[in-house]
Amino acid sequence: MMKRTLLATMIIACMALPAGAASLSKTYSYFSIGGNTLDEIEADLARRGPHVSASNKRHPGATQMEFTTRLSYKQTTNYCKIVQAHVTVKAKLILPRWRRSRKAEQDVRLIWDTLSADIKRHEESHVVIAKNYAREMEQALKAMDRQKSCRTAADKAKEVTAKILARHDRAQMEFDRVEGKNFESRIMRLLKYRLEQIDAGRLPR
Repeated sequence: MMKRTLLATMIIACMALPAGAASLSKTYSYFSIGGNTLDEIEADLARRGPHVSASNKRHPGATQMEFTTRLSYKQTTNYCKIVQAHVTVKAKLILPRWRRSRKAEQDVRLIWDTLSADIKRHEESHVVIAKNYAREMEQALKAMDRQKSCRTAADKAKEVTAKILARHDRAQMEFDRVEGKNFESRIMRLLKYRLEQIDAGRLPR
């Protein structure tokens, strides 16, 4: 589940900025859960998981996003143009960490390992989506037409940014919808694969 904590920070920069693709800053934080059975683990996830305001529910994992846009302008007597744009995505992934109990059965441990790996993959995918839209934002800002003034250019840049961020949000929500719809079949497929890897000796029992 993705949460974007800040629409965007637009910084008007007079100095030249280095060329290159959108950059990413990623951190991780964890919340602990307990339980010996799958029902107990599920209940603890529902009680301790991060709260996502968009759905007003708690989730087994979450990703908080912050987009920062830095722009460099060229001003002449006739026009102002964006000559450099750099977008940074700051992502904080919030993931569960199970305090493994010696009382937990082996099948519970197997299912948890599969589930926790899928939760992490899901949140990492949110970050990839954000990075792709940040790259698109950079390209769109650099491709903007000349404006009469730098203030007009800055206002236009905000419009471009807002439109792309709106599409970004819709893409993230669609990703959550598809992932939720396919959750059971995906977990069963991953469990089967993990069992095959264990039987083949590629994973510990």
